[in-house]
Amino acid sequence: KFQDTVVIAGCGPLGLGMVAAARVNGAARIIALDLSDERLVVAQRTGAHLGINPKKEEAVKKVLDLTDGYGCDVYIEATGHPAAVEQGLMMIRKLGTFVEFCVMREKVTVDWTVIGDTKELNIHGSHLGPRCYPVAIQMIEQGLLPMDEIVTHRLPLTEFQKGIDLVISGLTSVKVTLEP
Repeated sequence: KFQDTVVIAGCGPLGLGMVAAARVNGAARIIALDLSDERLVVAQRTGAHLGINPKKEEAVKKVLDLTDGYGCDVYIEATGHPAAVEQGLMMIRKLGTFVEFCVMREKVTVDWTVIGDTKELNIHGSHLGPRCYPVAIQMIEQGLLPMDEIVTHRLPLTEFQKGIDLVISGLTSVKVTLEP
């Protein structure tokens, strides 16, 4: 919403879509978090005002400093990594909205006292509901998503294994497509 500080953790294809959606919905400040500097550059071209690499900077401290200690209004977790959940709980404001947008690779344990008593958070689960596809297609049609930057690799189907290796490494690719 207007005046919200929105943090999106994870700048893969889904996270970048969330960056663009936050921009379209009028968020006052959009902060992207990712371990890849290259992905942070794409996030800024997609609409993020700031990119933070948690390997290089104290992301929680930086977000709290930027919000005068208040914390972000909305935290969208799109990494699939348990550490991003904990990070979000530390940087989100009281009565904030936490959106879990990714499938976790492993079980995540959180302190429900922080969620329920300390911060009274609104928690939303979201993973590509049927209404997301028409919105995503419309955003692509309107040029709101820089697909030429999100699709970083186009490979022939015969290079399937190379495509898988690029995705697994996650260092130089955002979205890999295979073409017949």
